[in-house]
Amino acid sequence: MTPQQPVRAYLGLGSNLGDRKAHLLTALSLLTETDGVHVTRTSSFLDNPAVGGPAEAPAFLNSVAEIETTIGPHLLLQRLMEIEQALGRERRVKWEPRVIDLDILLYGDQIISSDDLVIPHPLLHERRFVLAPLAEVAPDAIHPVLQMTAKGLLDNLNG
Repeated sequence: MTPQQPVRAYLGLGSNLGDRKAHLLTALSLLTETDGVHVTRTSSFLDNPAVGGPAEAPAFLNSVAEIETTIGPHLLLQRLMEIEQALGRERRVKWEPRVIDLDILLYGDQIISSDDLVIPHPLLHERRFVLAPLAEVAPDAIHPVLQMTAKGLLDNLNG
């Protein structure tokens, strides 16, 4: 099902292999070429230690993109996975180092829990490397489950 009106969504981008900045820029470029997706803002690129993976994993470069989209969340996820594959991402082990990682953080005010997609991102409120760039581009974006702003969630982590 395709939304009639554009929906504001937020995407997390990360890379910790190779030319991390080039990978993020290429992913953003491919995203802008996607029918029904308009990138309206992007955060700074922030260096962050890898979380959840092997201790020796290289640091990530992370960013958040705000988009306006007329494609549904499942089709958006499919497109993000196509972009990851085009950039050489291989899914072998959870949280392994990767060329690119693209996640839907928020999709309007929707709450989705299916086998292949959970929105809002289930770890969004626990991850400074996502909340900091999200709060940079959209400090007032509301987490639809927790009913808190991105800035409020980040303040909670910092406090």
